[in-house]
Amino acid sequence: MIPLRDNQRKDPLPAVTLTLVLLNVIVYLWDRQGHLVGPNVVFADLSMHPNQVVAALHGAITRDNGADLFPIVTIFTSMFLHAGLMHIAGNMIFLWVFGAGVEEAIGPVRFGLYYLAWGIAAAVAQIYVDPASTVATLGASGAIGGVLGAYFLLFPSNKIEIYVPMFLFFTFSISAWILLGLWFAWQIFAPQPGVANWAHVGGFLAGMLTVLVLGGRSSIMTGRKSEGDLA
Repeated sequence: MIPLRDNQRKDPLPAVTLTLVLLNVIVYLWDRQGHLVGPNVVFADLSMHPNQVVAALHGAITRDNGADLFPIVTIFTSMFLHAGLMHIAGNMIFLWVFGAGVEEAIGPVRFGLYYLAWGIAAAVAQIYVDPASTVATLGASGAIGGVLGAYFLLFPSNKIEIYVPMFLFFTFSISAWILLGLWFAWQIFAPQPGVANWAHVGGFLAGMLTVLVLGGRSSIMTGRKSEGDLA
């Protein structure tokens, strides 16, 4: 299921969400020297490898001056790298559809900071589940998982227009809580090979936890436009 839009008005323009989308696209094209397809060549060494991060953290804790601490930095850099065109396209669609509402609700500055925090939480979850993995982990989907988790609690009754490829040119509307609940369950019960599903889970839970820490939906939505202000 591909989300196309929600029924929430975007006022004002979600500047941080748009900036994140553009930044990811720019890095993607730069990484491939301007090509839409092909291997990542410029920033290939900035992907995260869980086993290397664990080794670097161990070196930092034991104050080993000879330890290579750079892998810790890849927790951040890997958030802006993608494996291919379909990978970035899917991630940016989800970020745009769901990020705007969350940004408006919690404010652009907090949204930008929490986006990075959700990405870190996602990376930590993936490392915790498989600390010995030597497979490169990259993509914005962990941080976007945080966006989805926050949206799940903030706008559960919003309607999401989705496109299902098997139904050709038809689109459908579905409640956000159903779509996102299915997405979350899919990560746990139907993990796909080569996908960092536990990063998605960790990000989603971090997004939900953020909403709760900020006082819950009622506290965040106080003073915001009413739920009737939807298009």
